Amino acid sequence: MRAIDKIRFILNTLFLVGVVITMLLYFVTDNREPFFYAGFITLSVKVLEFILRFVY
Repeated sequence: MRAIDKIRFILNTLFLVGVVITMLLYFVTDNREPFFYAGFITLSVKVLEFILRFVY
């Protein structure tokens, strides 16, 4: 397994954990600000993985 594949695997795992956290924040909190922050970070991780997939 190449190093880039390991990095992509880790980023995908972080993305899935981030999705769960984002969904929990949406349904649990009344304040939507943490939900938006978590969503932004989660999408940023996925975009980074997407870029790595096509560059390497």
